[in-house]
Amino acid sequence: MYSGEVWLLGGQSNMEMPLQGYRDQPVYGSLQEIVHSAEYPIHWFKVHRHSTTTAVDTVKHSQWKKSAPDNAGDISAAGWFFAKQLSQALRVPIGLIACNYGGSSVEAWMSPSRLQAYADVNVPGPGEAIPVVNRTPSTLFNGMLNPLIGYAIKGCLWYQGESNYQHPEQYTERFAAMVADWRTRWGQGDFPFYYAQIAPYDYRILKEAGYVNSAYLREAQRLAESTIPASGMIVLLDEGDSTCIHPGNKAAVGERFALLALAKTYGWSSKGLLSPKVKDVTFEGTQALIRFDEAPVGLSTFGKPLTGFELAGSDSLFHPATAVINKGGVVVTSTTVSQPVAVRYGFTDYLKGSLKGANGLPVSSFYHSPSIRLF
Repeated sequence: MYSGEVWLLGGQSNMEMPLQGYRDQPVYGSLQEIVHSAEYPIHWFKVHRHSTTTAVDTVKHSQWKKSAPDNAGDISAAGWFFAKQLSQALRVPIGLIACNYGGSSVEAWMSPSRLQAYADVNVPGPGEAIPVVNRTPSTLFNGMLNPLIGYAIKGCLWYQGESNYQHPEQYTERFAAMVADWRTRWGQGDFPFYYAQIAPYDYRILKEAGYVNSAYLREAQRLAESTIPASGMIVLLDEGDSTCIHPGNKAAVGERFALLALAKTYGWSSKGLLSPKVKDVTFEGTQALIRFDEAPVGLSTFGKPLTGFELAGSDSLFHPATAVINKGGVVVTSTTVSQPVAVRYGFTDYLKGSLKGANGLPVSSFYHSPSIRLF
């Protein structure tokens, strides 16, 4: 019998990625974590992949395991680093329920009843064909999530979005609808729902039809935080890999989730535990002046160039801009734009975000304009 905290892990391959890594895609520092895994009171349960058009009530072929060298390699790497930091901070056992499927779309995790609101979504009925096992609407909700509903959890960690990058204009609303539906079904009120913004990656490598700059999906995720109660987003703008969609520094993912949970769920002072967020933007003459919340000791690039800012005038054409940190904010100018009306930061598929809080946590890519709509 254990008394501790249980967290649900949801999403696609970056949450599913095991501590031992994928083939030719390592998790940094995994060997030492696996060797010492028995030292931590971490227990884990993995829901096996199951895509079905009919809702099921039980999870088969799974059992709770105590972390140990003979099994820790299979634990979600992001989940492991989260649980490790949380158990050390709270001094209690941590349970992880991993409910993930690589390559899955948000629609696959939504219930049939919730998806009825979308005319463009076709939910197959019982016994009908499943065209794509990890992206067919409701099939992962039916086969993997439904059996867990009602199990007492403290909250959920979510890392997904890569499979929806081509439709950012849909993501904010659908993601929020999924969270609301899960909470209603669980009957635990607005349990904490924390999610990772997708990391930078060059999506052109995939050579898919309908390529879209994935910064738009990151922006959709950023906007979702203000629409979902009791939510929070960790930022990974400094941890991407241009050629691998599965960045190896999963310690950054898990530890940032833990800091978020400590600040917003467990009552620790949020000072210094969160990424800075844009508070407001003022356009004055040739400048954009950006102020930030959650930056009690200011901002820094830790010696790296401050790049990635762009300005646009009324023609909506963005041009590279110069940015300077000043009194805890950022002043942005461009010799090409005399009267800016829009500013954006980090709006490319891949970059190494250099703007951070003095605590070392990165600022999200963002877009702001009072006159030019993004979606």
